[in-house]
Amino acid sequence: MVNVNRLPGPMMDAYEWQYEGACMGVDSSVFFSPEAERGAKRERREQAAKQLCFSCPVMERCRQHALAVREPYGVWGGLTEGERAALARQEKIAS
Repeated sequence: MVNVNRLPGPMMDAYEWQYEGACMGVDSSVFFSPEAERGAKRERREQAAKQLCFSCPVMERCRQHALAVREPYGVWGGLTEGERAALARQEKIAS
């Protein structure tokens, strides 16, 4: 579950960067897996999402947001939930 204490306050400025995202208007099913999605189908969906992310002008801001709030689901800033979890574990070990 997302820890909402790490989320910025309810200020438009904190999220305004999202309006510049390449994902604006794209169906969220590209970024978030349906229940029980596995294997090659999941990998293809995640690769399609990452391709959009890699062309995005706010990819780094999106990635930093997802890491800061520990987004538990979906592709954010070109990283899958598993990739973000691995980075969080590495960060914890390094601390």
